[in-house]
Amino acid sequence: MSKDTLSGLPREREEGNVEYKLKITQPTKDRLEELASQIRYRLAEKGGEAFYIIGVSDSGEPLGIRDEELELSLENLKKAADLAGARISRVREAKGKGGRIVELLLRRCRDQLPIQISVVTAGQADHGKTTTVGVLVGGELDDGDGLVMGKIARYKHEVVMRRTSSVAERVMGFDEEGTVVNYLLPSPLDEAEVYLNSSKLVSFVDIGGHERYLRTAVRGLLSYNPDYVMLVVAGNAGVSTMTKEHLGIALSFKIPIFVVVTKTDLAPKEVFSSVFEDLMALLKSPGVNKIPLMVKDLDDVAISARNIGSGRVAPIFVASNRSGEGLYLLRRFLNLLPPRLKWDAELTKPFILYIDDKFNVPGVGVVVAGLVLQGWIRTNDRVRIGPFGDGTFRETRIKSIHAKRGVYVEKAQAGRSVTFAISDVSYEEVEKGMVLVGDGLPAKAARGFEAEVFILHHPTTIRPGYEAIFHIHSIKEACRLVWSSKDPLRTGDKAMIRAETVFSPIYAREGDQFLFREGRARGMGVITKVFY
Repeated sequence: MSKDTLSGLPREREEGNVEYKLKITQPTKDRLEELASQIRYRLAEKGGEAFYIIGVSDSGEPLGIRDEELELSLENLKKAADLAGARISRVREAKGKGGRIVELLLRRCRDQLPIQISVVTAGQADHGKTTTVGVLVGGELDDGDGLVMGKIARYKHEVVMRRTSSVAERVMGFDEEGTVVNYLLPSPLDEAEVYLNSSKLVSFVDIGGHERYLRTAVRGLLSYNPDYVMLVVAGNAGVSTMTKEHLGIALSFKIPIFVVVTKTDLAPKEVFSSVFEDLMALLKSPGVNKIPLMVKDLDDVAISARNIGSGRVAPIFVASNRSGEGLYLLRRFLNLLPPRLKWDAELTKPFILYIDDKFNVPGVGVVVAGLVLQGWIRTNDRVRIGPFGDGTFRETRIKSIHAKRGVYVEKAQAGRSVTFAISDVSYEEVEKGMVLVGDGLPAKAARGFEAEVFILHHPTTIRPGYEAIFHIHSIKEACRLVWSSKDPLRTGDKAMIRAETVFSPIYAREGDQFLFREGRARGMGVITKVFY
């Protein structure tokens, strides 16, 4: 969509969350109910958000309508949205052949669970990932001397070193109109208040960018099932080894990316120009094969948000955390960014959660955190936890559930990051990578598996006996190759393999994706069979 005309829209599809309406001028009560039902369907297609374009025919022709017809259409659409439990906000406007065209965002109301998307921040250390998240979440600009980093870092050494070493999650909330909720609160970092006052939540998963923290970064990318990856590149430093490393992992698991170029206020013009050329060349390279889209205005924002899910478009934002340049467009983009993963299909499956973190809370006991991958669970339900070192599982009770810090809920369902207080197990016994499983899933520990693998990179060859660290969800376990359909394996090879755990049993399932690493060697795959 250009600023003046609208062209090139595809024919309206029955599926998806985009609806064309030429005009809605004289709807009856029954017609409003039909429109409301249609809105509910479109909202369900993308987890609670839909785009409506008024003034466009079903074939995608940008006809446009007169001002009075447009205002009446907007009023009637609002009535239907109210019936459907949704709110409307304007995205952008253009001129059609015979009048105006308006694109609208419809969002499910706040009296229901907020829409949630997960964004992993990736890139080289010292390129401004944590500061960018802090500025977006807190609404306060950085002073260039670690002001924002000092407020959101998890550990003291991260503040001193100006380097993230852990996986930290920060939440940015939007209301029905697209206003950032955090900025209206006394404490923008109060996750409970953000959660309770938001219609949409963007959870930033901030991972370490230094090479020594790669295993932590991989855990963040795999255990959080992110909708998107925000690749941060410093305008005064450019594309680095870890930039390519994180980008490669995102591409391997087909996670759409968008790029934020930071520190533009520190980069001389010629340096920034060189960095930008390198970035464009990387995104267009055969192994990446993206269409870079430089975001300069609100039209670019809307186009980017609508098309990023295809995996082909890579929006690029230029921003300064000191001056605030470009942050408005980035916030607007995050507000429009649709959920990518469809969790509704997972609700009817048996419950499972991989433990990503653990806490020992005074007065509460053992608390575990993770993402619910399937099904749902209620307070006081009993599930099994394991595998322990000997391969056994144990029954435990869900004493309480929190959606965010301080937000107590009775039920947790697929797609939600939660914390559980659990019973009948000690803090020392619980390990990251264990699972909580409900009825309907086998509580069995795996000692090995077969898989289809692709060797991303290896300096020499891989043969039976080769050992590497395998990452499966939040599991991090050494595994040994015992058989391969191709011997030896080299960079770029695909094969069937059989591997076994070296130290501890794991909980693995057919269809689980994994990444393995050893030194600079990398590979990925999908489990096809599990051995107990």
